[in-house]
Amino acid sequence: MQTGEFRRDRLEGGGGGLQPGHPDTLDSTPDFRTIPCRTQTSDQTLEGAELRIGVSGPHGTGKTTLVEELCARLERGHTAIQEPYVLLEEEGYEFAYPPVAADYWAQLRYAMRLLGDPAPAAVYDRTPLDFLAYLAAIGVDAEAGIDETALRTALASLDLLVIVPITAETERVLPTPELTGLRRSVNDALLELVYVDDMQLLEDVSILELACPLDQRGRAVLNALTY
Repeated sequence: MQTGEFRRDRLEGGGGGLQPGHPDTLDSTPDFRTIPCRTQTSDQTLEGAELRIGVSGPHGTGKTTLVEELCARLERGHTAIQEPYVLLEEEGYEFAYPPVAADYWAQLRYAMRLLGDPAPAAVYDRTPLDFLAYLAAIGVDAEAGIDETALRTALASLDLLVIVPITAETERVLPTPELTGLRRSVNDALLELVYVDDMQLLEDVSILELACPLDQRGRAVLNALTY
């Protein structure tokens, strides 16, 4: 990754000028696109270091599988951090079905707490950004209810934020998830949070959006860490 201003355009490979999340982009998205962190030093190599990587995306896109693969392939014994839903259930939290706004707020706060842990070598299954997207998808204006400074600090603790969106292959290969309408809305909301970033939450975060074949995702992340 190199120093530079945010890149909000798609990398070579097409996209047809359609907006992120547009259904017609599913068969035409390029393999990946990146937004380098504005403050990152030039020619920095992160592969082999103790990294904090967050993986975000709507449900049913293979995030957990990618987290496990990255932990297996990264050096220095990286730990997979389970998503807040699982950890909260283990602690006795009872979720509604389908989840309601209070459930997403609980997961957002828990995700921020996880990022506040100083663990130096971890891959996080979901980040606070996920739950902002879920809240937006159900019509909740989360901006008024969050501490933007604390959220910005939590996200800035990540060395890399990996976005795993809906693609043509996820729809064709992975099991059909529940709440498909919500899933699509979350996908759109998440991409808007990343590429519009009205709250300027991600100015200090390097971002990689993956739209490559599922079996190439892990390699794509490792390649990004060596730029």
